[in-house]
Amino acid sequence: MQLPQQLLDSLTGIPGFDKEAFIQVHESGGQVTSVRVNAAKAAIDNRQAAIDQFLSAGSSKIPWSSNGYYLPERPVFIFDPLIHAGAYYVQEASSMFVEQALTQTTDVTQPLRVLDLCAAPGGKSTLLQSLISVDSLLVSNEVIKSRAAILEENCIKWGGANVIVTNADPTTFERLQNFFDVIVIDAPCSGSGLFRRERDAIGEWSEQNVDLCYQRQQRILAAALPALKEGGVLIYSTCSYSKEEDEHIADWLMDTFSVDSLPLTIDAAWGIVETQSDKHRAYGYRFFPYKIKGEGFFISCFRKQDGGSSVIKPPKKSLLQKASKNETGIIQPWLKQGSPVQLWKQQEEILAFPQQLEKELLTIVDNVYVRRAGIAIGKIAGNDLVPDHALALSTLINPAIVAVSLKKEEALQYLRREEVSLSLGHKGWTLVQYEQYNVGWIKVLPNRINNYYPQNWRILKRAVDSANENG
Repeated sequence: MQLPQQLLDSLTGIPGFDKEAFIQVHESGGQVTSVRVNAAKAAIDNRQAAIDQFLSAGSSKIPWSSNGYYLPERPVFIFDPLIHAGAYYVQEASSMFVEQALTQTTDVTQPLRVLDLCAAPGGKSTLLQSLISVDSLLVSNEVIKSRAAILEENCIKWGGANVIVTNADPTTFERLQNFFDVIVIDAPCSGSGLFRRERDAIGEWSEQNVDLCYQRQQRILAAALPALKEGGVLIYSTCSYSKEEDEHIADWLMDTFSVDSLPLTIDAAWGIVETQSDKHRAYGYRFFPYKIKGEGFFISCFRKQDGGSSVIKPPKKSLLQKASKNETGIIQPWLKQGSPVQLWKQQEEILAFPQQLEKELLTIVDNVYVRRAGIAIGKIAGNDLVPDHALALSTLINPAIVAVSLKKEEALQYLRREEVSLSLGHKGWTLVQYEQYNVGWIKVLPNRINNYYPQNWRILKRAVDSANENG
């Protein structure tokens, strides 16, 4: 692997940079695999046992993450039904440090409005949703339509109700003046921090691309800052080593906006390198793969000093209408008792969203293109509900709903959307479970069983194909 000489030259003098160690770690071919457990789902019934078994053989804790673990080797995740059930998420260990950035700068026990602006594929969004309170709102945005679909899928699997997935250009959020308490921007970058994991990125790297990314990062930040309220926190990160995209952006931010740099507390044993920018001495945190177990990463936090609070009022008319009393009565038995959600109707689809966030929901729907808000419950047909896949994977679902437990091979058949042969003594909608985790719906009819796993999510590979690829 030939690392770009211009990159090596540009990193000389940066705290923590060791040229020989940098080259060696990239030539070693080493790979780090890490996952983050969905604690909200693991806490339900007996599900923790499945997670304990998954983590049992040689896994170790990621020190800066509450629910992150290193795995001793990389399994073929697509053939683990637990990942499709939202039991865990495969996330790069360094990027899980966003947990420290949020919890050290913000009181996460309070109701917050959080925007994850460049959110696909969903690692940071699912992390943020796990950290904020149930009274808080998370808006997960992705500008590229195809990537927004992946983001939506991962948010559905995670199962939280207080998330809105949007597909909008960052400039759209300028309409929401002083609306958010926290904005997370994991900015598009030149990608040098991923060289070890993604070899193709080496050939795409250039000084010109670094410059282009620096300009793009400025545009994204300039569009987003008006939506952050006074006293709100900006968390900025990249997977680039280049100073232009890291410390130089921090200086540009402090030149251009009324923001203060926020230091974070790090344990020396973690191996994370604290840096300060040249002009304003803004704090940044660098992750070098020869110092930590993970990939290259940079993060920096700021507090906005001007702007006031949001005065945005929700619209008088909305694309959403509240579900009728009859519709609510049909749906209520499908939800666990005491779920503090309001049911909304958008065309034929019913969705559930936290009651206390009604104003926020209507404001976002009025100003930004929304792909999905809260939990899609399903559609009413006559006096019955046709349940949505998202309801099966949500933390709102009534645990008393009839379910069938599948063995691994049966679960994989289901996930391939094949016919599942089961002998069941009941008829109608039935939850499919694997190791106590909900995976989706089947409908048991008198002479057959219909598989309702989403067509566009189905597993296309077979275990034998993967074995041939790896062999």
